[in-house]
Amino acid sequence: MIVPTGSNELGEFLRAHRARVGPAEAGLKGGGDRRVAGLRREEVAVLAGVSIDYYARLEQGRERSPSAQVLIAIGQALRLGPDACGHVFRLAGPDEPSRVGGRFLS
Repeated sequence: MIVPTGSNELGEFLRAHRARVGPAEAGLKGGGDRRVAGLRREEVAVLAGVSIDYYARLEQGRERSPSAQVLIAIGQALRLGPDACGHVFRLAGPDEPSRVGGRFLS
């Protein structure tokens, strides 16, 4: 899928789903005081095994070619189901969203 210039559908999708996952649901201890609901960018990055800067660039639309492995890790961190994971792949553009590196999205 070609994303029009200036469009950041992937970032909008990631932000929306990040807001839906609470720290306890993600297996993190102590949510602390939060100004907004859901996980912080830093928490998603740690859970996905990517740098905070890289995850922030994805959300901001400054990084346009995440690897399939990164998308899978972010999908797992955000507790996305198969349909939502497939949508992330369509927004990001990698091939073969249903199976990557011998692993199926779940």
